[in-house]
Amino acid sequence: MPRWDRRKVLNVAAATAATTSFAPFGASAGSKQDKPNILFIMADDLGYADLSCYGRRDFETPVLDALAEDGLRLTDCYSNSPVCSATRLALITGRYQYRLPFGLEEPSPGKSGAGLPADHPTLPSLLRDAGYRTTLIGKWHLGSPPDYGPLKSGYDRFYGVYGGGDYFQHAPETASRNDGVLTDQDEPSLDEGYMTDLLADRAVLEIETAHKHRKPFFISLHFTAPHWPWEGPDDEEVSENLSNLFHFDGGSIATYARMVKNLDANIGRVLQSLRKAGLHRDTIVVFTSDNGGERFSDSWPFVGVKGEVLEGGIRVPGLIRWPGRIKKESVSDQIVTSMDWMPVLLSAADASPDPAYPPDGVNLLPEFQNGSTRSRKLYWRFKANDQAALRSDNWKYLSIGGAEHLFNLKEDERERADLKERNLDIFASLKADYEAWNETMLPYEASTFSHDVTMGNYSDRY
Repeated sequence: MPRWDRRKVLNVAAATAATTSFAPFGASAGSKQDKPNILFIMADDLGYADLSCYGRRDFETPVLDALAEDGLRLTDCYSNSPVCSATRLALITGRYQYRLPFGLEEPSPGKSGAGLPADHPTLPSLLRDAGYRTTLIGKWHLGSPPDYGPLKSGYDRFYGVYGGGDYFQHAPETASRNDGVLTDQDEPSLDEGYMTDLLADRAVLEIETAHKHRKPFFISLHFTAPHWPWEGPDDEEVSENLSNLFHFDGGSIATYARMVKNLDANIGRVLQSLRKAGLHRDTIVVFTSDNGGERFSDSWPFVGVKGEVLEGGIRVPGLIRWPGRIKKESVSDQIVTSMDWMPVLLSAADASPDPAYPPDGVNLLPEFQNGSTRSRKLYWRFKANDQAALRSDNWKYLSIGGAEHLFNLKEDERERADLKERNLDIFASLKADYEAWNETMLPYEASTFSHDVTMGNYSDRY
């Protein structure tokens, strides 16, 4: 990890002063509740090193750098999948996405009848049962009404998009796809502007009015940035002339930088609203991404991109701040994945999973608080190119297109030195472990997704 220079340190200090306070936990005059508020922020297609606190070299993200300084930065944080919907399913259920038919759709094709069943317990439904006001702001991507939607799966409020789309053209008459229409509850919104700005606006409003509800809040703030189309906040003219949403020939590193810097600044507005409302000491803030980055992202030192179970496709940033409960300026190499956030946040809220749907995720809150680590095994599979992976502490079993490998991620995080032949016993053990786990998951035959997607254009399309 590169050292920060003096200018970067000063930027972090300034952003920290604007978004945090250092009084003991529970001292907030604006909050008397026993349970912490929870603000869960997720970016879309953000690469591991797209934040300057993770190594981005050509631009800076001072707000998120400050959040890292004021809490815990995870170096070994993963998404459950190298694509969007599958990860979001794991996040909201706390379970491997392969336990549900919808989790086999990689990515979700948006077809009628596909989605998260409304009767499945979720992180928001369990928190709502524990007394929380629950709100999703941003991207859902787990099925559309009338059968599916955030209001059917535990959220009291929804403002965002069911799928994805343009950053400017999100009205019913201009959106290029139905699930890209900006929606307030279940009705189209007429709000105009840049999507990242609008989502932050609504999050600020939710926080500013939180005291009226006399209950703790859980806000899922799931930005669509920096997912394509490649449109910065000043690119409305580009949006109006965009004839192909996939935009194969568009974008640039400079445009991508504007998108990420705008995302960072808008998160700063949201965190500042917590401070103004007197809620910053009593609120857990989590930041992560739904999968690895795409064409213009930085995933150094890893190889691979979105759509691949190489580290670059599944290793993501992970930050958590809980003043007075999680030590500032902490860094942990604890292995964490998307489905762990459910048991972590339920534990913090003194709530429990539904015993009929035990989570596959692990409550790592003690490790976050005391700086220890525990042994972990995580599994991935992805139908395109017949991909499979297992991380067991420092070892990783990897299979892509029938070629199998063994890597030691502690010594070779770029997955270049295949140690299979020199460690046949470890390789055989991990492969057998993966195959045994895979037998407990739904078979891909339950999915209609085609094997005919090639990695050459996969990350461009989804």
